[in-house]
Amino acid sequence: MIPVPKVPKPAQFEKKAGQPGKQWLKDNPTTTGRPPAYWNAFTADLSAGFGGLCGYAAMLDPTGGTVDHYLSYKHHRDKAYDWANYRFASGTLNSSKKTADDTVLDPFEVQGDWFEILLPSLQMRVTDAVPDAMRAKAEFTLKRLKLRDGERIIRWRQSWYDMYKRGGLTLDELRRVAPLIAEAVDKILAQGCVAP
Repeated sequence: MIPVPKVPKPAQFEKKAGQPGKQWLKDNPTTTGRPPAYWNAFTADLSAGFGGLCGYAAMLDPTGGTVDHYLSYKHHRDKAYDWANYRFASGTLNSSKKTADDTVLDPFEVQGDWFEILLPSLQMRVTDAVPDAMRAKAEFTLKRLKLRDGERIIRWRQSWYDMYKRGGLTLDELRRVAPLIAEAVDKILAQGCVAP
């Protein structure tokens, strides 16, 4: 994970998603199922605010990604159509998170250098920069979302890293699509070594 700035609410969000969504909630007070996904019309806006990077994996999601309700609509129906509650996430990580809500780190609260990628394993780890009060939450986030060494996430990282090693991406381009991997490469290059 990397720091992500809060994304301004799109001008048409309330008209096209917020108001109709809140009306649906009012008209269906006892419905426990999924509310209408009016927010999907704004996935591109959310993605742009996150620089196209999944808020949890800190990598470009070529599938287009999803709107993650940081506080799930299952537990927080009143936030189902609240723009401030949305995070951009890959579908895989959104599915892993499910209703974990604020037991996982909020991409908006992560600070620089809290996480790093290790080479050549491509595993993510929590660094000493994470405050003691946040460390357990950071470790839980890695476990819950399988960010440390989940098979899918490692393959995803490997695809970007292999593209860089084959010359399909410059280091600057790698910084845009997978900044934590680029930081790991930078550390190795700073030591005068060749990235594995």
